[in-house]
Amino acid sequence: MPSHFIWYELLTPDAKASERFYGDVIGWSVAPGTTPGMDYRHLTAPDGESVGGMLQLTKQMTDGGARPVWLGYIDVPDVDAAVKAVEAKGGTTQMPATTIENVGRIAMVADPQGAPFYLMKPTPPPERAGQPSTAFSRTAVSHCGWNELATSDPKQAFAFYTGQFGWTDGGSMPMGEMGDYQFINDETGMIGAVTRSPAGAPMSLWTYYFRVADIDVAKTAVEAGGGTVVHGPQDVPGGDFILIGSDPQGVMFALVGARKS
Repeated sequence: MPSHFIWYELLTPDAKASERFYGDVIGWSVAPGTTPGMDYRHLTAPDGESVGGMLQLTKQMTDGGARPVWLGYIDVPDVDAAVKAVEAKGGTTQMPATTIENVGRIAMVADPQGAPFYLMKPTPPPERAGQPSTAFSRTAVSHCGWNELATSDPKQAFAFYTGQFGWTDGGSMPMGEMGDYQFINDETGMIGAVTRSPAGAPMSLWTYYFRVADIDVAKTAVEAGGGTVVHGPQDVPGGDFILIGSDPQGVMFALVGARKS
């Protein structure tokens, strides 16, 4: 069975400000977590589904190398075995495997080109046992609708992720000097793509596109909330529009949605 993106997490230097910004832009409600000694906030979509979290960075975290960024969680049946497999293919461990009570076992790793992500075997609450995560959804508003890896070596990255997580070739689209935009599938269909990093990009990185009901309304909210629109709205195949922005704390994010007006 292929792995899946099951959770999305923002590491932020100002959780309170990030809560306001993303609540206005994407429509999440935010609630405090229950892990003692940690400011971890849960993001809930309007449909009531939990889609991610927001972690307040501490000085200890930043001193240890943590930086503001959006990260994705990929489910695996055995976190420790998955960490070893990642390392065997040239990836690195950023945070050793650890168990969080009532949450699950997690580790942070980076692929061979340096893009970070989490591995996780979750411990779902009894009421969610046996139910798949809905954090990724192609159509649901306020869920992640697309997972895009910009990397220095698209061919090697594609081989790495398909080999590690059972994802498959979803076809490709030529992008001129940027090479091919390589689609990736799980057993349910297309979940994202791998592309070459733009010239001058500081590192390989996953970008997660969160769906909004109206891309123009969201653009207005980004600017009103102190964020910056870096690119778009731009139309993409299928009738949607995308927007890439920077939040008030300087974290890059992306949106996808229809144009209603």
